[in-house]
Amino acid sequence: MKEITKQRWKKEIFWFVFVSLVLSIVYAAVMLVVTPNDSSGTEYRQKSDYVLMLLQCAAGGIIMFLPTILERKLKLEIPDSMEILFFIFLYAAIYLGEVRSFYYRFENWDTVLHTFSGGMLGALGFSVVNLLNRSEKVKMSLSPLFVALFAFCFAVTMGALWEIYEFSFDGILGLNMQKFRLESGEPLVGRAALADAMEDLIVDALSALVMSAVGFFALKKHHGKAMKELMIQRDRAPRKLKKTGKNSNH
Repeated sequence: MKEITKQRWKKEIFWFVFVSLVLSIVYAAVMLVVTPNDSSGTEYRQKSDYVLMLLQCAAGGIIMFLPTILERKLKLEIPDSMEILFFIFLYAAIYLGEVRSFYYRFENWDTVLHTFSGGMLGALGFSVVNLLNRSEKVKMSLSPLFVALFAFCFAVTMGALWEIYEFSFDGILGLNMQKFRLESGEPLVGRAALADAMEDLIVDALSALVMSAVGFFALKKHHGKAMKELMIQRDRAPRKLKKTGKNSNH
């Protein structure tokens, strides 16, 4: 009964977020056309802001199908709890953050999201190495400390690569993902311009450290129930049973 409830919530949250992103794509496309070329210093956002909104929403809509693709292609079992958290994160980061301007309205919005993402990446890194450690094809016997260390390094690396991605596309497309300028278009200078990226990396590292510590003790105790809710497992169920059991609703 509990699993059925989670599946229903996953389906409803998926479509709510997906529709929100699709409508935002339409909105961004319209505003991109009607916004003046030189909108700095006015009540309008700049054209680059709508370009970023359009790209983020389109990418988010595509990424939402990633868990289903991974489950089918790699025969994995991604917990419903993890997928729900993933969809909520996309909604908070893209729709609330970019479309509703929460990054500018709330000073610590980006920090909260990176705390969340750092923890999720830590759990993902823990799942990856743990899957290999328990694989029948890859014979390994790794200590809980090594698994936790890998999870931490994996999360921090992903966070660093994300900052490189933001820096690169800000320069190539004239975007503002690293928030080096204010909503009005006024550029920040000096330490203030670096603050966003550095705070993101620090928060990613701290949240990944916490998640890795939780995973370490869970592994020592043969996986606590709470940790298993965020652990990706091998899908050992026959595909026919999956269609009548935990089927992806999207």
